[in-house]
Amino acid sequence: MSDPELPRPLTTDPFDDDKLREECGIFGATGVSEASNFVALGLHALQHRGQEAGGIVSHHHEEGFNSARRFGLVRDTFTNQKVMDTLPGELAIGHVRYSTAGSKGHTQIRDVQPFFGEFSMGGAAIAHNGNITNADALRRELIERGSIFQSGSDSECIIHLMARSLQKTVPERMKDALRRVEGAFSVVAMTRTKLIGVRDPLGVRPLVLGRIGDEGWALASETCALDIIGADFIREVEPGEMVVIEDDTVTSHRPFETRKSRFCIFEHVYFSRPDSTLNGRSVYETRSAIGAELAKEAPVDADLVCPVPDSGTPAAIGFSQESGIPYAMGIIRNQYMGRTFIEPTEQIRNMGVRLKLNVNRALIKGKRVILVDDSVVRGTTSRKIKEMILDAGAAEVHFRIASPPTAWPCFYGVDTPQREKLLAATMSEEEMRHHLGVDSLKFITLDGLYRAVGEAMGRDATSPQYCDACFSGEYPVAPSDQIEKGFALKAAE
Repeated sequence: MSDPELPRPLTTDPFDDDKLREECGIFGATGVSEASNFVALGLHALQHRGQEAGGIVSHHHEEGFNSARRFGLVRDTFTNQKVMDTLPGELAIGHVRYSTAGSKGHTQIRDVQPFFGEFSMGGAAIAHNGNITNADALRRELIERGSIFQSGSDSECIIHLMARSLQKTVPERMKDALRRVEGAFSVVAMTRTKLIGVRDPLGVRPLVLGRIGDEGWALASETCALDIIGADFIREVEPGEMVVIEDDTVTSHRPFETRKSRFCIFEHVYFSRPDSTLNGRSVYETRSAIGAELAKEAPVDADLVCPVPDSGTPAAIGFSQESGIPYAMGIIRNQYMGRTFIEPTEQIRNMGVRLKLNVNRALIKGKRVILVDDSVVRGTTSRKIKEMILDAGAAEVHFRIASPPTAWPCFYGVDTPQREKLLAATMSEEEMRHHLGVDSLKFITLDGLYRAVGEAMGRDATSPQYCDACFSGEYPVAPSDQIEKGFALKAAE
């Protein structure tokens, strides 16, 4: 397998430190010539889920397994024909990464997925979206039994668990391994002849199945990745389901005990692309409905509704339509500021979001402005945007947030700050309003968010329909590693 070590470019964005980071994106293709090209295109469509690094593993019937792992964006790495020529074959999987476990913020090339292992029945590769909440305990157990880890990623535990299984096939070994894993996961894997997709029993992270032409198949984190390769969306992989694709045949397996699904509600709010569909619903339409619900819950007299680009745009449109207040692009995003812009000096850092966003002064001056954003995490970017709006001559600034207050960290594959760094964990809504220095601040309620995503009666408090732990503090899977480190769960009310 080819896997050259390459220098790491600056890929983190020093001017956008106030958003929850996406988990990861996974994609697999089989039954098509040069499957790695399809995977590269799919990963490009999933780039919003991870911009730190990416990797592809392919299999060719004569050349065997090959891999390439690179830091940086897909467009800068896997559009190189010389690289793609090293990944032949009709079967391939890939992964784009934003680190959520292991050496967070200091990823080494060995942490970049997919991971590959040689077993007695042949090689297999695996790529994982999510987070294993008992990874520390599993790693200690596996090391004590002789396993040698090559990375700091929690996902590598799955490979070692598979290696220790006594089952005769890779799918059966994967079932064995995943039954030991706690947390959230969607997985794509491959053997010499099979493409495999699995979702955890709660279905926290997404995974969809698509058809490429008459003979090919694809697995992807989102439907937008099927669109880019012209594949037809077939269905979502169900929570707790394993699909195995071989010789143009798809078989379904149920390796886990049946449980009520708890899909991540923040996928609707922010993580997924607006041109994807989730649970049969357009993400764009859901976000517009969130904005409309927010306008009902928290009306305010104003002259303009302006989105914070780009994540607040659909919600701002819905807010405008429901309230009757004109929608306007009061903030313009610099689309040509790449993530590898410059190594920031202190002077450049002080410019903050002005390098990325600029206020449309002629539109804003003298106006009462409603700013619609998807979330407030630390609050640092929100304060800077408010200052820009006031500097442009706005008469009033009102924030409307298209998610409830983010008061708890996510342990299921999202890079969330420690709880004490979350603004909503230490301040009331009024205290946050004062801290941000705005005329008003309102978040959509948790019930309102549930109504916007299609739950007409709101949130079922006794049996929530989604994973909303970042808002409610109610974790559907106990984060055992974090509890061991001293993390305090929310006290029962």
